[in-house]
Amino acid sequence: MTHGSAPPPSGAGGSSPYERLGIAPDASFDEVQAARRDRLDALSGDAQAQAQVETAYDAVLMERLRERQQGKVSSAAMTASKREEVKPAIVGRTPSRPSLPALPAMPQLAGAKLKLPRPSFSLPSLALAVGRERWFPLVANGLLILLLLVAPAGSAELLLALATGVTVVNLQRRNGRFLAAVGWSFALLSLGLLLGGGLMQLLDPSLPLGLPIDAEQVQSLPALLLLLLGALLIA
Repeated sequence: MTHGSAPPPSGAGGSSPYERLGIAPDASFDEVQAARRDRLDALSGDAQAQAQVETAYDAVLMERLRERQQGKVSSAAMTASKREEVKPAIVGRTPSRPSLPALPAMPQLAGAKLKLPRPSFSLPSLALAVGRERWFPLVANGLLILLLLVAPAGSAELLLALATGVTVVNLQRRNGRFLAAVGWSFALLSLGLLLGGGLMQLLDPSLPLGLPIDAEQVQSLPALLLLLLGALLIA
């Protein structure tokens, strides 16, 4: 086996310790040790030759130590430094810190982009109710109108409240909007009371009406009729 750049030795009794080990003067320390092991293995049956190999090995170590003490840079050290320059500079480099995982993005507040719908007011469409939405106000408000005509005069306010509730329930069933149903029901009630008050102003109190009802019942009748019409037509 050849070590370094020197040719293989011709024998164990060379003139220099490098020749005895079969290595070049610029061989590295690892190559010196490998040459010593190889020579000892090759001369396992010759104790005298092995002793010469050990002597040559010690001589090489002493020469390297002496050069270092004198401040000289040996050829082996120069060769080793050149080899280290070729290798990537890994030793001494601080290990890079592992990159931290990216923080998740902060969730945006729902109110930042949430736009509340603007309240819109639109006139309702008019369509005659069908099915339950038709017969329920007809029966309920028709019964309340009948009670208004036959009941005592003091019950008009209660009958108006019940009729307003019937209209609210029926309109909410038709369009599904409770606030709109309440608004239109109270609007119809107010308009009916205004019409009833105007009717009472047109009629002469001294004239007999021919009906067993008083002025409060006459004023409440237009409101009941408007509530019934609203429950049947407003969609």
